Amino acid sequence: MTVVVMKDNASVKEISSVIKRIEELGFRPHLSQGNGRTVIGMVGGGLPMNQEDFLSLPGVAEIAPVEKPFKLGSREFRAEPTRIVVGDVTIGGDTVVMMAGPCSVESREQTLTIAESIHQAGAHILRGGAFKPRTSPYSFRGLGKAGLEILAEARARTGMPIVTEVLSAHDVDLVCEYADIIQIGARNMQNFALLDEIGKLTKPILLKRGLMSTIEELLMSAEYILAGGNPNVILCERGIRSFEKYTRNTLDISAVPILKRLSHLPVIVDPSHATGQRDLVAPVSRAGVAVGADGLMVETHNDPDKALSDGAQSLTLPQFDDLMANLKSLAGAVGRTM
Repeated sequence: MTVVVMKDNASVKEISSVIKRIEELGFRPHLSQGNGRTVIGMVGGGLPMNQEDFLSLPGVAEIAPVEKPFKLGSREFRAEPTRIVVGDVTIGGDTVVMMAGPCSVESREQTLTIAESIHQAGAHILRGGAFKPRTSPYSFRGLGKAGLEILAEARARTGMPIVTEVLSAHDVDLVCEYADIIQIGARNMQNFALLDEIGKLTKPILLKRGLMSTIEELLMSAEYILAGGNPNVILCERGIRSFEKYTRNTLDISAVPILKRLSHLPVIVDPSHATGQRDLVAPVSRAGVAVGADGLMVETHNDPDKALSDGAQSLTLPQFDDLMANLKSLAGAVGRTM
């Protein structure tokens, strides 16, 4: 991909002229603006481009290629960090955003109890699965639409936006009716038909790293969404499979600063799926904050020993209260807030 870098004082008319020329050549323009810098990416196949033709256009400073395979997600395309606003919550700013809630929406009473408790403790976003991908077809696989309706009621009561997973392109429209953030789980990170579909949205997408995926593969999956026209992608490091047996997955904590160096997209950490163990969630959460994560996704439950999914890695409500209090102190020590 090639990008057109505009001069600092380029006018709206000059920017529009460049976009028009890009479209005339058969490319798709992608506009990035921030801190006075305007960059226009040329995506897709088009006619041969004459750089001198573009350099002669008013307001154009330079033409530059983006060498990395992930183009729109790269720092070359956008130098400033992307900030994604969901209701009153900004993901990618100075505040570490806490997404918390049950792995699965099991009942109205269970979900509302958890939502009200974590909201009082300081959580920003409610997570909960209405559609659950499970290793066994005989395991609890979620309440479907009824679960989405319960999440919507929890949002109405607490004011917290909700994030929930979509499993197939068939369910995208239904989930979009209820969710504020659409989650693409680890097993679907390379479901390219689904990525193409959610690329048509403007709703924020939480993209989890695949079970055995590299950092570059995660960024290339994000590129599918960005290339489709949806700029609101949040990356999630949730651990990868390794030979280690003492944790559910192996959290690649170094992936957080690497992703933030390579990409402008916000990055969160999921310590629950990374460890699979309740007693490890708090220390790994602290590590995520210390290393610069923009947020955390923590599973909580009012009775985790009786949870229908992932109870072993879910914090009790008192444990979540303690975690939030502890993270506030840590965040302040590294120049962040909760």
